[in-house]
Amino acid sequence: MPEKEMGVVGLATMGMNLARNLASHGVRVAVYNRTRQRTDEFMSSFGKDGDFHAAYAFEDLARILQPPRAVLVMVKAGAPVDESIDSLTKVLEQGDTIIDGGNSFFQDTQRRAAAVEKLGLGYIGSGVSGGEEGALHGPSIMPGGTHRSYARVEDMLTAIAAKVDGVPCCTYIGPDGAGHFVKMVHNGIEYADIQLIAETYDLLHNALGLSADELASVFREWNNGRLQSYLIEITSYVLAKHDDGARSSLVDAIEDEAEQKGTGRWTSQSALELGVPLTGITEAVFARMLSSQKAQRVRASNLLQGPGATKATSGLIDDIQEALYASKIVAYAQGFEHLAAGSKEHRWDLDLGALATIWRGGCIIRAKFLDRIKEAYEETPDLPSLMLAPFFHKALADAQPAWRRVIKTAVDQGIPIPALASSLAYYDGYRRARGPANLIQGLRDYFGAHTYHRTDREGAYHTRWAQDGEEVRTDS
Repeated sequence: MPEKEMGVVGLATMGMNLARNLASHGVRVAVYNRTRQRTDEFMSSFGKDGDFHAAYAFEDLARILQPPRAVLVMVKAGAPVDESIDSLTKVLEQGDTIIDGGNSFFQDTQRRAAAVEKLGLGYIGSGVSGGEEGALHGPSIMPGGTHRSYARVEDMLTAIAAKVDGVPCCTYIGPDGAGHFVKMVHNGIEYADIQLIAETYDLLHNALGLSADELASVFREWNNGRLQSYLIEITSYVLAKHDDGARSSLVDAIEDEAEQKGTGRWTSQSALELGVPLTGITEAVFARMLSSQKAQRVRASNLLQGPGATKATSGLIDDIQEALYASKIVAYAQGFEHLAAGSKEHRWDLDLGALATIWRGGCIIRAKFLDRIKEAYEETPDLPSLMLAPFFHKALADAQPAWRRVIKTAVDQGIPIPALASSLAYYDGYRRARGPANLIQGLRDYFGAHTYHRTDREGAYHTRWAQDGEEVRTDS
């Protein structure tokens, strides 16, 4: 490949900032947007900041770039990606590489990779996390595709990625859709993390009556300890922001309806298909759906009754810090279990420790304890759950008393905490050697003859419940 050059298709915020990031690292960049005006605006604003070349058609990209070419596609997921790929395959040549850096569904990436590679082109489906600031100054990058395709662009991608302790937050993930699968699960963990923070804010605000300014101080202090993370940090900024010239906090004026782009839903759907109990992430998706039912909630607030007012103690702040930390551990444990299940199903051979490494910087879910996750998988690569790693099972045990007090306080106050509560329920379910599923299986056998297994002998059995009550073995 010629010395460091790349085309960028799509000049919305992420595409624009990635193009600027590439140019700042000495990459010659050809930029294209579907609307000519956006390309002209980009060149007018940033054209002198790097070696940029405007392209007004896909043919221009092919002409400006020297083979073997690399083109980064940064357009909206779905049909726009297919349309861009279709146009590029008509002007590119064998040996050229297409990179989809958007939030594409991993199964779409698998389909596209197979189709593009049949034409002799390379294809990379890459997750890119970090938002607009990360895209400009250093994101976490999760590229999936063939080793050969990645080798062609590795130097450029690692150059623009965030660095932690000198290590780029970019590594080869695996074949076809592996990169976008990993990004999907990353986004699911992000959903859970944000929901846990929102529930923490809600409980402190309503149970203790803390103002947004007071809560900003709480989160700022938490960010100096083991909860240190990008999301905790920016929560303190959001809570501290006031309307221009006003005493009131901006967050109090924001409507309580959370939007979503679908990646959280994809994560939950994938987990259901793989049989992974992704409770925290799924509760976070449901909570956003419930928030969108604003008119119904306003009406219900005048009809449905809650508990009488009770007084919470100031010790709730310290308890919630423990509960939040423990619930975050559960969210990451579920996310990494999902990654392991996807890796096994699709034969991707994901390196879970490497994923923790590249999530330490640049990405939205970067957090202090990702170093601990990295260490856990280095010590035990086939670890079935992060909760079983010594550091994490001790942290969960230490947090238990406070965690349970928080759940009780929220229930007594009538304040919903679906992600916090489901995290504790998952922990309690996971740590039990025997649960109530024996009754479930008995009921299934009664109405549907679904059979069951016994604890005292081998084989599958069915009881003729409504007939003579006799138990019969069904697998002999």
